[in-house]
Amino acid sequence: MLLPLPLLAAVSAGALASAGAFAGSGSGGGTRRWFGGGRAEGQRADAQAAKDAAAAAFYELDTAQRGLRISVETIVAVDSSPAAGRAAEEFAALGRRIDEVSQAYIEAVDSHDLDRVDLDAATAAGARTDLTRAREELVRVRGELERFEQRIAPLLDTAETQLARLAPAVERARAALLAASEALDAVRGSGLRADEQAARLAALAPELTRLNEGAGRHGVAETLQRADRVLREAEAVRAEAERLPERAAEIDRRLVSLRTRAQALANRAASVEPVLSELRRRFSAACWQDLQPVPARAVETVRRAEEKLAEAGRARDEQRWADATALLGTVRALLNTTDEAVSAAGDRLRRLDAVSGDPQREVERTRFTIRDAQRLAMEGRHTPDPRHAGPLDAAVARLDRAVDGLEGRHPDYWHFLNETRAVRAEVARVVEQIREERGGGPSGPGRGGAG
Repeated sequence: MLLPLPLLAAVSAGALASAGAFAGSGSGGGTRRWFGGGRAEGQRADAQAAKDAAAAAFYELDTAQRGLRISVETIVAVDSSPAAGRAAEEFAALGRRIDEVSQAYIEAVDSHDLDRVDLDAATAAGARTDLTRAREELVRVRGELERFEQRIAPLLDTAETQLARLAPAVERARAALLAASEALDAVRGSGLRADEQAARLAALAPELTRLNEGAGRHGVAETLQRADRVLREAEAVRAEAERLPERAAEIDRRLVSLRTRAQALANRAASVEPVLSELRRRFSAACWQDLQPVPARAVETVRRAEEKLAEAGRARDEQRWADATALLGTVRALLNTTDEAVSAAGDRLRRLDAVSGDPQREVERTRFTIRDAQRLAMEGRHTPDPRHAGPLDAAVARLDRAVDGLEGRHPDYWHFLNETRAVRAEVARVVEQIREERGGGPSGPGRGGAG
């Protein structure tokens, strides 16, 4: 197809002009634009590489900051210690520094349009310098962030451990409450009221409400503490409820046993008077006058014990378990006191019978104890230690006085027995002191003992 001459001329002129823009040498403008354009493109590429590197550094810093923010929030939510507070403050300061370098990066990017057609080499080089500086600042702050992350690692581990405990702890607390409620239902089904345990379980209802509201409202640490407390108290209620049938049976057994014992003691108390009569007939007043009130006291104590037993029975019927247990403890103490007093009279007569028949046996027993201690005191020594010799010599003199006290028509055998027992106790104390000083620890004396 043939074109009109004017249009063909126009196309030829445009082609020549385009070629002139990329051809020529130093003296012609076309040649300078060829080399100048090459340098600008190289600088543009370098600047673009710096921009990409800065963008990558910005992204990495932003990602690290987001991750650390979650870590710090975790620590603060769980930990209220000064160390956690300092970590939060340091992270806030780092955040302000990150804002500064991020703003500098954004300004460097906005200040340089690397896509401009007429971008010259100097402008491209300046852009590369600014973007490289921005990247270096981003990388430096990223390093600070990494070092901060290392410092808070122990705090984060502790916080994450507590968070990992949170859900199981709450679930265990709920399960314990349910188990306690079921145990109470079972006990009530057997005819026991379990009022005390029911009241304690009802008191835990507000705690369950707070557990259900969650750690977001009450904090992780407080929720963990509450869950542990609810767990302990609910388990205690469950255990007590499950023991109630056994506890009731035990109280029933103790009531029967103590009633039987009270009756037996009442019978034994009646036998004290004949024993006292024998003591009065055969021994001086000093040997038995302290036992005179025993019969009357025994009768009175048994009466009081029987009254307390009746109260304990009523408490058992009313299922006041704590009251019943306390009353039974009182009864036992009363009967123990009476038993000791009643037994003392018979024991006194037996001991006085024995010593009056052969006082020398008691004397020899005590002298043997003293001699054994004296041998121990002299082991490895030429002379005894005055701290040991003094008390042992005093024991000898005290025994001699006790023996002298048996002279006369009506000797006080009870005083004699008390003195010999006191002498043996003092000798045992000296023996214990000697063994402790020699590193052997407390024990009996030498070969024979000080009993």
